[in-house]
Amino acid sequence: MRTVDTAYLLSRISLGDRQAFRHFYDATSPRLYAIALGLLRRRDEAEEVLQDTYVGLWHSARTYNPERGTVQTWLNTIIRNRCIDRLRQSDRRLVQPDDESWSKIASDLPTPLHHLMTDQDSKALARCLEQLDVHQQESLALAFFEGLSHTELAGRLDTPLGTVKARIRRGLVQLRQCMQT
Repeated sequence: MRTVDTAYLLSRISLGDRQAFRHFYDATSPRLYAIALGLLRRRDEAEEVLQDTYVGLWHSARTYNPERGTVQTWLNTIIRNRCIDRLRQSDRRLVQPDDESWSKIASDLPTPLHHLMTDQDSKALARCLEQLDVHQQESLALAFFEGLSHTELAGRLDTPLGTVKARIRRGLVQLRQCMQT
């Protein structure tokens, strides 16, 4: 499968390039549809939200700021927010995907670690990461910086899935406590 430069395509879309939009849609829509379907649980609503997202993107492609995250992260945030808006309009609750689904969806969404990565906090975060044991550091790095799901982590580390989940959970709790002090 060929890698697509979505940032370049997005810049072309902001200039009205329909061909770039077609390629961009083909490259990004399957993941966005999966997110919408996972949150809304109805194909018709997921398709409508997906369509609304791309119509909005056609008009607002120039608002993407690469300093705030990747194109995929930006798109994931947009579709997630549109799904939440749709659920609020219909007075339904947000469906919480199971752990496996959520880890796939959330791998590109901004994480607490992502929001902490400012010049001001990077030293504190590095100090807190050093306080974690080696296994927690490795699990968190692979999960958040490489975007691996818990299952993928378990396979790569040759470690039981429950152990991987526990390491990540304990590591995040320790990081949160350390960053608050």
